[in-house]
Amino acid sequence: MATAKWFDRRDSVFIEFLVEDSKDLKVKFEKSKLDFRCVGGIENLKHQNDLDLFDSIDPNESKHKRTDRSVLCCLKKAKAGIAWPRLTKDKAKFQWLGVDFNNWKDWEDDSDEDLSSFDKFSEMMNTMGGEDGMPDLGMGGIEGLKESSNFSEMPDLE
Repeated sequence: MATAKWFDRRDSVFIEFLVEDSKDLKVKFEKSKLDFRCVGGIENLKHQNDLDLFDSIDPNESKHKRTDRSVLCCLKKAKAGIAWPRLTKDKAKFQWLGVDFNNWKDWEDDSDEDLSSFDKFSEMMNTMGGEDGMPDLGMGGIEGLKESSNFSEMPDLE
């Protein structure tokens, strides 16, 4: 299993699989599942994470971006505005999965009427291009998202 961290937004859930130099990447989005597979790291280990998600997503609108340091997935919620208290349907704690507290935000109390984070993510992808329809974020991972986007909902990462 690949180590991962996740955070919740009003209309999307983000999960970052922390696998350096990933190859043979396969990410499959289903209505209530995420299937992640790759080979990566110095030892070229096989990673496989099959997740039963807390709630349903829109598989056609969900996207991923591979960088040299990780694979970031943006899962478009089927029901925007519903907070996910955890990533998986199962309430068990997984050693490989943690919350990305640097990007976590209590958005339920926000009255921000700007573009949603997913809309901004999609807009950024459309203007920048990149592998799998995702932009080339340079530094990679969440850090790259902050530097190459204008998410008003994302906190400073410095």
